[in-house]
Amino acid sequence: MQFEQPAGYPALPTYRAIDQNGVAVDPSFEPDLSDEEVVKLYRDMLTVSVMDLIMFDAQRQGRLSFYMVSAGEEAVSVATASALEKEDVRGFTLADFMNQLFANHKDPGKGRNMPVHYGSRELNIHTISSPLATQLPQASGAAYALKIQRMQDPSIPPRVVAAYFGEGAASEGDFHAALNIAATRSCPVIFVCRNNGYAISTPTLEQYRGDGIASRGLGYGIETIRVDGNDFWAVREVMKKAREIALQDGGRPVLIEAMTYRVSHHSTSDDSFAYRAKVEVEDWKRRDNPIARLRKWMEAKGCWDEHKEKEARESIRRDVLKAFSEAEREKKPPVRTMFEDVYEELTPDLQQQMKELKSQLERYPDDRIVIAVLCVLSIAALLGVLGIKYVRTATRAMVKSREARDSEAQ
Repeated sequence: MQFEQPAGYPALPTYRAIDQNGVAVDPSFEPDLSDEEVVKLYRDMLTVSVMDLIMFDAQRQGRLSFYMVSAGEEAVSVATASALEKEDVRGFTLADFMNQLFANHKDPGKGRNMPVHYGSRELNIHTISSPLATQLPQASGAAYALKIQRMQDPSIPPRVVAAYFGEGAASEGDFHAALNIAATRSCPVIFVCRNNGYAISTPTLEQYRGDGIASRGLGYGIETIRVDGNDFWAVREVMKKAREIALQDGGRPVLIEAMTYRVSHHSTSDDSFAYRAKVEVEDWKRRDNPIARLRKWMEAKGCWDEHKEKEARESIRRDVLKAFSEAEREKKPPVRTMFEDVYEELTPDLQQQMKELKSQLERYPDDRIVIAVLCVLSIAALLGVLGIKYVRTATRAMVKSREARDSEAQ
């Protein structure tokens, strides 16, 4: 008899195409994009970076309530998205980002969500939610639905679901449920774990003891790979291959663990220097950055230089500020929208609350924001009460049914 020891197994390797200096380290690596396409995607990475700086400052100025940045992780989002097909997902514009952040009337969520909680039915982007890992079982279910659709109608273009999460979310039970159902039902879903070293303030050393997140995929019988998340080309190649695998044999799940580093604070509500040293962050900035790494590769190839870099950053900044200004000036959604989209028709309780809100706004026109917030809280409380009442009613019905069966048996 022998117990298996984790130390007896080597760590899973990390795939890399180019190193920190932009030099190819994979002999088989061949870029599959034209110079123009690479430049476009590089500009997308720059756009994320520039927008993050502007919106972080805007929150500090009180113009936004909340914001989260992607500093140091730009390659994971841009490279993975670039490998998906238009049937899978389409991209947000700067206007889409800004309308959601400022919660104006052009926001598909009608201003009822926190900033950075993007979503769009038209673009095949499920709305982001704050609770950790809730998107993962939903992704497995959505992928299973796509699989059934293809079985019923083979003329439908093949599609995959891509679900993104951090290593902290992998500690939630939803992560394990999602991987298990995806494996057992053979769902065409790609799980992309962005392992950036910290789950808010919790470092990976306190998050797990095993070989990262990738080793868990193997335990569920899922094809898995670990990739250098700061390497644009490696991430893109991995995502392309993952999509091919996910569509084989009617559907197969894939797990990608992208190793990167969160350079900035977790959000505008966080001060990361309370739990990590500034020298650690500065070292990562100097040693490895996904934007700098791709730029070095492009410069070596001759399709980028300092002049183009300066021109790109200036034009992107202008575009971001233009979208910022336009979205900030847009009107907010009508007040009545906070009562809608829960029931097909407004319930008498909601109608009464809407009437009371209207009278309060007319009586205290200078306190519209405070009154609106209080109204939202009261609606949440009402829905909670209604849920409790439903549970109680259902429980009583079950008890009565059981008592009736017991009496009949006697």
